[in-house]
Amino acid sequence: MSDAPATDTPAGLHEDGSLDRLTIDTIRTLSMDAVAKAKSGHIGTPMALAPVGHTLWSQFLRTDPDRPDWPNRDRFVLSVGHASMLLYSLIHLAGIKEIDKDGKPSGQPAVSLEDIRQFRQLSSKTPGHPEYRHTTGVETTTGPLGAGCGNSVGMAIAERWLAARYNKPGYTLFDHNIYTLAGDGDMMEGVASEAASLAGHLKLSNLCWVYDSNHVSIEGGTDLAFDEDVGKRFEAYGWHVIHVDDANDTKAFAAAIQEFQATDDKPTFIVVKSIIGYGSSIQGTAKAHGEAMTADDIRGTKKVYGWPEDAQFLVPEGVAEAFNKAIATRGHKLRVEWEATLARYRDAEPELAKELDALLSDQLPEGWDADIPTFDADEKGMASRDAGGKVLNAIAPKLPWLIGGSADLGPSTKTMIDDGNSFQAASYDGRNLHFGVREHGMGAVVNGMALSHLRSYGATFLVFSDYMRPPVRLAAIMELGAIFVFTHDSIGVGEDGPTHQPIEHLATLRAIPGLDTIRPCDANETAWAWKAALSEGNRPAALIFSRQALPTLDRTKYASAEGLLKGGYVLADSEQPEVILIATGSEVSLAVKAYEQLKADGVQARVVSLPSWSRYEMQDAAYKESVLPKGITARLAIEQGGEIGWDRYVGLEGRTITMSTFGASAPIAKLQDKFGFTVANIVETAKSLIA
Repeated sequence: MSDAPATDTPAGLHEDGSLDRLTIDTIRTLSMDAVAKAKSGHIGTPMALAPVGHTLWSQFLRTDPDRPDWPNRDRFVLSVGHASMLLYSLIHLAGIKEIDKDGKPSGQPAVSLEDIRQFRQLSSKTPGHPEYRHTTGVETTTGPLGAGCGNSVGMAIAERWLAARYNKPGYTLFDHNIYTLAGDGDMMEGVASEAASLAGHLKLSNLCWVYDSNHVSIEGGTDLAFDEDVGKRFEAYGWHVIHVDDANDTKAFAAAIQEFQATDDKPTFIVVKSIIGYGSSIQGTAKAHGEAMTADDIRGTKKVYGWPEDAQFLVPEGVAEAFNKAIATRGHKLRVEWEATLARYRDAEPELAKELDALLSDQLPEGWDADIPTFDADEKGMASRDAGGKVLNAIAPKLPWLIGGSADLGPSTKTMIDDGNSFQAASYDGRNLHFGVREHGMGAVVNGMALSHLRSYGATFLVFSDYMRPPVRLAAIMELGAIFVFTHDSIGVGEDGPTHQPIEHLATLRAIPGLDTIRPCDANETAWAWKAALSEGNRPAALIFSRQALPTLDRTKYASAEGLLKGGYVLADSEQPEVILIATGSEVSLAVKAYEQLKADGVQARVVSLPSWSRYEMQDAAYKESVLPKGITARLAIEQGGEIGWDRYVGLEGRTITMSTFGASAPIAKLQDKFGFTVANIVETAKSLIA
């Protein structure tokens, strides 16, 4: 293809006879028109990368527009999510059909021309950044730079695991590739580097990142802050690096993809040099990144392309049909062959086929929770992290696609699957992932695995949730059943001191809409917490576990731990309670001991265990009134975390025993005395409330 834009008005074909070129310019002009109509958006990258997107989709991407949810399709991740119009244009021209909320083909276009006209408008299928579940053809929600890169590593890990478990001689069910478009911003964000380092270590040869190296950022040239040789960095990570000197050179880019497909021992990183805002008067400048082009500049750019200057949202005759045919002819054949292989597989491997059906439909296998233990009453008890490990290993044999690991903290978080083996380049069937000290990357990878139907989890200390809050938030936005295990949940960490003692972290996690943050009080609540988390296939969970031992409550004396499923429940009660003690996690046992002391002193009290605020808020008004009656205003909340949020449960007349400062380095007993987490202080405060 010629480097210089054509200058004639399109009449079916450009003067160079290239329908490909006409399609590329259709992508460019659709992006320009959509951004201009919305008066908002990022126009430069779609204009620059249209040849790359077109070549990848038309010549290589294995997908079936009629069934874009086909399990063995290639994945296309637009990590540069601000360039969303590139993806929407590709989806539209490819004729991708919509998959409805029930997972069934609707027969309607996933993105129509009218949807493109409604770019960035309320309730449109074309929001400012691509959103998973919202628009068919979008494989993951992107926008926060680097997140899509991390997700793609999770997708590549999932493909390797699925292939290792389900592929059998003569039955190849999984052999798809993952393609990711990334930019300078992705390369600057640490999460992409974390994920890339892990991918190189794991030799994920099914993974290809295409790096749009245009050397322009919002503030100006990237040399203001970024001048490293990114290709050499990726060589050091263990990637195969290819250079394409011009994004418009579609033959060179196609050759690079072929080279990727022939590489079987490492992931591939293709560095593509492009000109942002290609063809416009502001090309190659910061203005082309996110500033609106003037009407005159749009007309001038279209003239450079050889496009009708006054045409808007023009898709020339034959463009969509040819693009769809190129993709569908290849993808439909591959999908039909795959379905035939699966049909034969059902006869040859009936048990694995049944398992695979459950996995792909996001169902749990029958009896998955049958071996979860019930824990006997024990004053010494055990840490909820230890109980969590026991529960995890009771579930794992019956739920083979429960896979995860920790940020180099497996022995501390108790999240290793016994006999699960390690997931490594030589053992892709392993179920224990070693993420290394890469919390942000871990969260993004866990999301990518969940996007591939695995029940994935990642674990670290609660204080380090600061490093991975972005992917936890994205999991909630995408409604993924990812599980985030956070241990060492309070000042109970003790001697490690303030840097390792979480204070505000529970409040920040509880603030994420759609995230089920659960802090169980003992081993039996921990068992129900795992049940609750895994039962919610479209809702992420944060399981908050203790380092220190917690008494296992006598459930013949106190209420069943199954009450956790409602988020909060009456654990211990009196006929006419005068005061309500509300607590979570390790502080529940303190509340129970205070309750017994108050009872001995003639004070009628109630103890409410409130492990999941979000679950509790989902209950009806009658249930919530039965747990926290409005008429009882003497309420005391006890939690070794920040006070924010507790006012909704204690009211104007209640009080809290919480943390208003950071912790300190000392044995736990000393810390409890210092900060007031003692039975004596709870009893005294409760009595003062009644008085």
